[in-house]
Parts: sequence; structure tokens; C-alpha cells
Amino acid sequence: MHPAWYQGHRRKPPYFEGWYYKLVDRTEQHRCAVIPGVFRGVDERESHAFVQVLDGMTGQATYQPYSVSDFWASDTTLDLRVGPNRFTETALHLSIDAPELTLAGDLSFQDTVPWPVSLISPGIMGWYAWVPLMECYHGVVSLDHAIRGTLVVTGQEIDFSAGRGYIEKDWGRSFPSAWVWMQSNHFQEEGTSFTASVAIIPWLRSSFRGFIIGLWHAGRLYRFATYTGARIEELAVTDEHVHWVVSDRRLRLEIDAGRSEAGLLRGPTGVDMGMRVPETLNASMSVRLRELGEGATAPLFEGIGRNGGLEVAGELQRLLAAS
Repeated sequence: MHPAWYQGHRRKPPYFEGWYYKLVDRTEQHRCAVIPGVFRGVDERESHAFVQVLDGMTGQATYQPYSVSDFWASDTTLDLRVGPNRFTETALHLSIDAPELTLAGDLSFQDTVPWPVSLISPGIMGWYAWVPLMECYHGVVSLDHAIRGTLVVTGQEIDFSAGRGYIEKDWGRSFPSAWVWMQSNHFQEEGTSFTASVAIIPWLRSSFRGFIIGLWHAGRLYRFATYTGARIEELAVTDEHVHWVVSDRRLRLEIDAGRSEAGLLRGPTGVDMGMRVPETLNASMSVRLRELGEGATAPLFEGIGRNGGLEVAGELQRLLAAS
């Protein structure tokens, strides 16, 4: 019922948990992702906490490891500490001193928009969140919010005040064998946010292609997911684009995202943090939402998202061939 909180207090290894803070300044000339987390391996030598940073302008990724003993998380709210760094739902404090990156400062977040949580649908995963022993769980902490504060990045002070942010998280045993993920909350109309992912989901002795999509616009959340009965009409990936169409009984959502050069983040494999995950924060994505039926006229929403996060990873052919 509280997907934003740390879920690992009673989990046995292998286990990982990571939060994803996306930060874009007012000018949109500075954007980065800051990812704190912890990995607990069956081999204790692989266990460690970390903070990794992706510079969305250059694609440089920095991975700063810490001892597990340097990780602390509350069991009653989103509040975690990794070494001298602290992260909550409404703020972060950074103090990273790595050979390739120094990063320090404080940011606060105003008017966060959490994904709605209810007993039958505790977050973006819907009722799947209640299924035990899934490979990977996913949560959205804030679809969109304003930022205040400054960061000093390798000697340069960057004012993030009046910028926009987004927060999500993952936890479980490992990342999926294949997935596509995308996100933007920079559309023409401020306050609109879009997040979507499709992945191969292990299920009993088989697997299926599952997806979850949320479009937050004009104070309303439009959801498309495997658990809502929506279906994928088209999914195609080239070196330049991702084309994706989903629909349910009432609505059709069409997505076209442009791929660009990506930096390499680290992800969990179930053994260690050795997976390489290509991610860009420079993607552009066209999103169009239409009503189905003879009486449908203009789109309910049509826009182009900027500063988009985009990952295309793993056994892509398997993902595209899945039904």
C-alpha cells in the first residue's frame, strides 16, 4: 500500500531496490537522473549501496558505490540515506565526490503528484503488486512536480528552481530480460506527464508481455495496462524510433518516440549490478489520445514530450515477438 517506501526490510537476497529522481532545470539546458539504491547479493561480496548519476546532456554515467552499512531507510515513509546523501519524497541532499564527478546541494519538490493507491490497485502495477515473488516491481512516486534549489556540479552552480521533476522506483530480484521504458513531463501544457513501460514478465513456468502506461493530463490519469484489459495493437522498434499503439474499449493511445545516443547505467541481474542499461534523457515523444467510436472527433490529448527518458534494453526480438 506504500510503494514509494523501502520494501526490503524483510527480503532475502538476491534483492535490489532503487529510486529514480529525474531533474530538469527551467531553461531545459541541464537535466540529469539521480538513482540511489541498494543491492544485496547471495554472495555477500556483491552487496553494496550506490548512487548513480546520468548527465542527460553528455550521456556520462557515474556510479558511486557505498558499503551496505552506509544505507539506511525508514519503514514508515520514503526517507533513505546512502552515505552522506539523503532522499525523500519532497527533497534530496547530495554530496558526491568521485574522480569523474563532484555533486553537492539541496533540492526540494513542491506539489508532487503521486500515482493513486487503493486496496485493489496499490500503485501503477495494479493488482499485480499483490503477487508474491515477481521478478521486478515498479512504482511511481511523483508523476510531476516543481523543483526549488541549486546543485553544484563539478564546480558549476546550477539553479533548478522553477524546473520540473519526476520520481519512480523499482525493486525485486532483477530487471526483466527485455523492456522498453519512456517518460516525459515536459509538454506544451505544464503539469502533463507521460510514463510507459513494456517488458517480458516471468509467470509460473512461462512468461508474457506486460505493460503499464499512465498519461496525467488536466488533472486526470488515463491508464492503459495489461491488468486493465488494454491490448497492444502495434509495437515496433528501430534504431531511430519506437512506435507503440495500445487501446481498450473506449480509447486508443498512439506513441512515437525518437531514439538518441544513450549513456550506460548499471542494473541488477540477480547476481550483481553488472547489467548495462542504455538510457537517454534527450528523447522526443509524440503522444496522441483518441476516443474510439463513430462519434469521436478531436483527440482528447495530443502533444510532444521533450527531455524524454528512454530505455530500450535486453532481448528485443523476444519482446517484439511476444503476444
